[in-house]
Amino acid sequence: MHKDKEERRRPAQTGTLPGASILLAAVLITVTNPPALAQQTGQPLVIDRATSSAPVRADTVQVAASPPSQAPSFWQGIDVAVTPYLWFPWVSTGVHPYDGRIQSKSETIGAGDLYSHLTWMPFMGEAEFRYGDFGLITDYIHAPLKAGIGTRRDILFGGATGSLTLDTGTAMFLYRPFARPNQHLDVGMGVRAWGLNGDIALNQGRLLPATTISTGTSWADPMLALRYRYDFGNGFSGTAYGDVGGFGLGAQVDWQLIGTIDYAFNSWLDAHVGFRSMNFSYRDKRATLDMNMNGPILSATFHLN
Repeated sequence: MHKDKEERRRPAQTGTLPGASILLAAVLITVTNPPALAQQTGQPLVIDRATSSAPVRADTVQVAASPPSQAPSFWQGIDVAVTPYLWFPWVSTGVHPYDGRIQSKSETIGAGDLYSHLTWMPFMGEAEFRYGDFGLITDYIHAPLKAGIGTRRDILFGGATGSLTLDTGTAMFLYRPFARPNQHLDVGMGVRAWGLNGDIALNQGRLLPATTISTGTSWADPMLALRYRYDFGNGFSGTAYGDVGGFGLGAQVDWQLIGTIDYAFNSWLDAHVGFRSMNFSYRDKRATLDMNMNGPILSATFHLN
């Protein structure tokens, strides 16, 4: 009986040729020792587990590297809105010299006269950057003006040309303490800078040669601001904005009011129509300068992201 068991354990003789046995042994050696083949060829060996039962060594397996994750953009989460506008103010100015021998002078210029004396295309624009409840508004106006000036009998000078360049820029940091689905309120603080530069070019007359007189002044005012917006629905809303500053640190007083009716055409374009009033009273070393600018305003806001 033990002999029968030993007989069953022995593999059946199939008459395999010695050459076939050598070939089979070579194949087994190659499959069970893949690193040797990889070292000979200089290339990594890929083994299909579905067709081979040979063990796979960890140092022969290549894992595809995942693409590196992109760093978040600086602008991610920041809403940017750009608002070019056209403002048509009438301008009232008053100059009050401290020297009592010099008479005070005031003048009012209509919007039509103001634009007809522009020497170059004015710039009027606003940009707002918002991140959650925090925001920053920047506003800038550049208006170059020129007008002719008559001289008495052209004896000393043969006429003159006067020019005035007005520059004003505002930067206001905002915080939103109150927000509802249909309304919100922003409070802010910032600074407004003014620059007034004037030139008078006197033409050559009968007695004196041509000459140019230049003067100018500039200052900056601390400002406090409030802005309220209410959504009426169907794309319509209203916005009221006001700021006040100066407090004698720059101008004696510097203030502004803006009211607009807004309409949202889509997610990236809004239109606005309303009224703007911008005013200051500034004391120089020789006189007090008052300026009041009031008029309708048209604008469009482009939401960039």
